[in-house]
Amino acid sequence: MPRSLRGVSPQRRIALVSVAAALVLIAIKVAAGLASGSLGLLSEAAHSGTDLVAALLTFFAVGVAGRPADRGHPYGHGKAEHLSALGEAVILMALSVAIAATASARLAGAGDHEVDAAWYAFAVIGVVIVIDASRSLVSRRAARRFESPAFAATALHFASDLAGSTAVLVGLLATRAGHPKADAAAALFVAVLVLAAAVRLGRQNVDVLMDRSPAVAQDAARRAIERLGPGVELQRLRMRRAAGRHFADVVIAVPPASAVEQGHAAASAVEEAIERAVPGADVVVHVEPLGSGEALRERAHAAALRILPVREIHNIAVLEVGDRVEISLHLKLAGALSLDEAHAIASRVEASILEELPEVDAVQTHLEPLAEPSEGRTVLPGDIEAEAADVRRIVLEESGSEARELRFLRTEAGLVAFLTLGMDPSSPLEAAHARASAIEERVRREHPEIGDVIVHTEP
Repeated sequence: MPRSLRGVSPQRRIALVSVAAALVLIAIKVAAGLASGSLGLLSEAAHSGTDLVAALLTFFAVGVAGRPADRGHPYGHGKAEHLSALGEAVILMALSVAIAATASARLAGAGDHEVDAAWYAFAVIGVVIVIDASRSLVSRRAARRFESPAFAATALHFASDLAGSTAVLVGLLATRAGHPKADAAAALFVAVLVLAAAVRLGRQNVDVLMDRSPAVAQDAARRAIERLGPGVELQRLRMRRAAGRHFADVVIAVPPASAVEQGHAAASAVEEAIERAVPGADVVVHVEPLGSGEALRERAHAAALRILPVREIHNIAVLEVGDRVEISLHLKLAGALSLDEAHAIASRVEASILEELPEVDAVQTHLEPLAEPSEGRTVLPGDIEAEAADVRRIVLEESGSEARELRFLRTEAGLVAFLTLGMDPSSPLEAAHARASAIEERVRREHPEIGDVIVHTEP
């Protein structure tokens, strides 16, 4: 490798090769076209002139696009490639119109133009076809390797060159066979081919420059987020693409009572899900609290807990009364507080909820005393032998197995029974809870002297 190219990136080396090839092709096409009078060859020479411009633009673009992100360009410089490709498309459109106009005039019989389909014209077009095929292959491989829109555009351009060169070859063969207008027809074919490619190329790069959402990638990202489950609600997903890389701007909602760590974990899960669905994507996730009815309950719960004397909150209900939204909840406070003190705390809770939830119009609180810890003492088995036997019998009848552990405590509220129930490890939690509830209700019904029953289920 020449010493002067050792510090040049692979992308720019490929672009430099394209520049050199374009210069060679222009020279031989112009020489052969002027000597033979072939409009097809001259149109191909003009086409190669755009190749030179395109290669120079690509050389410039990949150099700019390869620069790292900076303060003025926080998303990098990737769009330089798309700007280059758009410039190439505009040049191709203008050239194709000029070629088409000249070819149409010749086909209509304007002027007297003779084409000399000499051997050197065929030799030139043969060399051009070989060069066009090799350049198209090299650029296509570079586009896949570097995920470069500029190289993809150049590969498409070179492929159209190959098709055009082939058409010129057919036109020269037909001219030599006695059809003088075949050369102009080949030139018109080249113009139409170039125009179609230019329009397609321009549309693709305008979409990127205008931040048109990449539908396939956006659908894949949306499905990946939805698979994360109900704990993460997608509020907004915006995606754009530049220089082969996707950028995603995501807003998700999580329950408002979630801790900071939980919100961060949800954001990380979204990032990982999108990166798996769209490899190489740059993802930014913003986390917000949920705004549904369930979220209102959780937000009200969080707002109430900020009032320090509040010890426990339950039975939060969200009510829609016409166009008004009201919240009711039960507050448990220390039983030793006076009614005046408890009311003042409840008023602060109501004010906190109304401040945090502006969509709520009114808050109603129900005050309850919090059961303070009471002294309990273990009851000896001999003291409650009959009750213990009955509880064990109920457990056996309801579950089909013996209680693993049973003990009693005597408290101010009466006897409290603690029992451990073993269940099938594969049992749904719902079934385990239903079995425990059935045992608790039956024990209370048959033994009113037992004030409470606590059933612990385990595999």
